[in-house]
Amino acid sequence: MPTDVPIRCSCGTLRGVVRGVSPRSGNRVICYCAGCQAFPHFLGCADRILDARGGTDIFQTSPARVELTHGRERLACVRQTPTGALRWYADCCRTPLGNTARSREVPFVGLFSQSLDPASIGTTLDALLGPVRGHVNTKAAKLPVRTSGVLRSIGRFARLALQARLRGEQRKSPFFDAALDKPSVEPRVLSADEYAALERQLGPL
Repeated sequence: MPTDVPIRCSCGTLRGVVRGVSPRSGNRVICYCAGCQAFPHFLGCADRILDARGGTDIFQTSPARVELTHGRERLACVRQTPTGALRWYADCCRTPLGNTARSREVPFVGLFSQSLDPASIGTTLDALLGPVRGHVNTKAAKLPVRTSGVLRSIGRFARLALQARLRGEQRKSPFFDAALDKPSVEPRVLSADEYAALERQLGPL
């Protein structure tokens, strides 16, 4: 049954809700790519975000489902490279929220599971999101992990994004200015030296 799930940063300043969450409304994957590993290191919270293999639990869904209700002024954005994905976080406590494409035309957000607050409504992530459907970009994992569900996850993501676009949901993202088709917050782009420092923290991939 679809459920509205609270979303919040660690300190509770930035809060909101993700509407109509269910296993059918999104795609749950564990991503091991260098970008997803570097993001929590940039924020200083890798120890509580990444699993032992360097994976991030992500729920891919339409950004139109996300509503920020409090502390929207604390929403911040970073790009690890000039052409990289937009990575969103709360700058009050440097909590990662999710990743989006560079343009609103791809109606997608990969929400970090740690930004969801299922306990406040008496449930669990597994009950809300269903099981992990895929382990992707495993070549960058810190420990051996079997790749699984890649084609299925790509197909599901593509189908969800297409359905969202047909519903016009690319115009309903809290992460983009609907009138100007640009991020709602100016992204900070890391310098080459800053990203190189993050790569050194990650070690061999």
